[in-house]
Amino acid sequence: MMKNRKLLLQADGKPWIAIAGEVHNSSSSNATYMAGIWEKAKELGLNTLLLPVSWEQIEPREDQFTFGLVDELVQQARAYKMHIIFLWFGTWKNAQSTYAPEWVKKDLQRFPRAEMEPGKRKIILNNFYNMPYTTLSYLGEETKYADAKTFAGLMRHLREIDGKERTVLAVQVENETGVQGSAREHSALAEQLFATAPPQGLVDYLENHTEEMDESLKNVWKNQNAGAERKITPDSKQDGREKSGKEKGWKETFGLAADEIFSAYHIASYVEYVASAGKAEYDLPMVVNSWLTQGTEPGVYPSGGPVAKMMEVWNYAAPSIDIYAPDIYVHNFTDICEEYTKLGNPLFIPETATHSHCAPRLVYAIGHHHAVCFAPFGIEDMGKPFNSATAHLFGMDVKDPLLSIPQDVKEYRYCAATLGSMMDLLSDNYGTDNLQAVIAENCKAGTGEMLFGNYRFCVRMAISGQAEQKGVCLILRAEEDAFYMFANACQIEICSNDKRWEHCDILSYEEGAFSEGSWVAGRKLNGDEAAAIAFEEYRLVKIKLFLYGDE
Repeated sequence: MMKNRKLLLQADGKPWIAIAGEVHNSSSSNATYMAGIWEKAKELGLNTLLLPVSWEQIEPREDQFTFGLVDELVQQARAYKMHIIFLWFGTWKNAQSTYAPEWVKKDLQRFPRAEMEPGKRKIILNNFYNMPYTTLSYLGEETKYADAKTFAGLMRHLREIDGKERTVLAVQVENETGVQGSAREHSALAEQLFATAPPQGLVDYLENHTEEMDESLKNVWKNQNAGAERKITPDSKQDGREKSGKEKGWKETFGLAADEIFSAYHIASYVEYVASAGKAEYDLPMVVNSWLTQGTEPGVYPSGGPVAKMMEVWNYAAPSIDIYAPDIYVHNFTDICEEYTKLGNPLFIPETATHSHCAPRLVYAIGHHHAVCFAPFGIEDMGKPFNSATAHLFGMDVKDPLLSIPQDVKEYRYCAATLGSMMDLLSDNYGTDNLQAVIAENCKAGTGEMLFGNYRFCVRMAISGQAEQKGVCLILRAEEDAFYMFANACQIEICSNDKRWEHCDILSYEEGAFSEGSWVAGRKLNGDEAAAIAFEEYRLVKIKLFLYGDE
């Protein structure tokens, strides 16, 4: 299923770019505690907050729903003229089930735990800081039904209280789904299902979408099926499963990737059941987020979650999901963005670290990938460095030197507020080549290039060290010869891209700002500043150009 890369959130009947922040897991569990966070979010220039809402607080006793906290959070958002994306902490939160209600946690028969080792409901994660681990099983039918019923109730309530105002823009369904300790569950039921044939529809779908797969999965799939011809006739199928003498199980069908595909299919199917129940009550965009692989094996990272290489499995099993969203706590930020925008999936970043690259990455995500959401995690702590213990818990790349350099709050506030003031102009140019950006992180030899028709913009990044690659440049073409530039730590050379008119001059160059959607000019910069267009700090400028030749 192709996703629509131009998909934008909607607020007040218009496209909305969520220049957002996610609060710490427990912050939104108390409306009084949240009061001060709204103020900080406003000061940071944010327009949206991502707020967890948990199963245990909505349904503390079975079939007894309480939505008072949800109502208060919605009212607070309206008071601050902000929006909300709710995060449903139901069966999963970071591959565990810590937010399930007590009545679910205690009933081990009705709501079974995952057996990552046969017969064991709780294990030690030897490859993950020796943490104790238990979680609800993705094969628990009663758990799935109970989660879906409560989520549907939440969505119905949101429609009743917010269907007209649209304070809530979208909902993330579960949080960082998957299992750790093994690539799949190993209960008696899991072993039985793993030995039987996978759904024929899944097999056919993956065969038909091989070229769209992540390279690592594509290679496994091609090697597994090399030289094998699949001859399927009506007589060779039974209950949707291929029969050829002995039934082909998941291992025989998917080879080395079988365990992770098994988990991904069952988790995605589970999430689909929950999401579709919610959408039937209130059709808001539905998002799933992912704990990234970070070069480790499935089971070290949560196996079965919507990581890039499992996206095709999720596409098949969870059609109600609109957006796949990476939680990015790794140094190769731009690579992850590329992975998650394939097949037209909109870039939606619900979590990222609040270190020194947070501001340039915000500008780049919006300018280059036309992101629908960018949200640093734990905005309450922006400006503070991460300690190693915190980084471990967040699943961060603890070797990343940037973690020790906190984001300058004033700098981030200016970037967020500036981009927010350009909302209409940015969204009007989403999905077009009129909006582009480059960032120092992926500029070869410190140089990036952007082409706009007859104009070529060469951006040289001012790199003083590996940990200080903070250069970024966003350019928006407003008219044929007029451009807005928002940049930092770089120098820009503008040349003709048309051999007929090889010379390029600056007609006007001014700094300024947007106020209520209109450009308000500040200083005219046609003096020394025009001789070398350099940005030593974040500035928004407007430049008008002129091309001509020697004849």
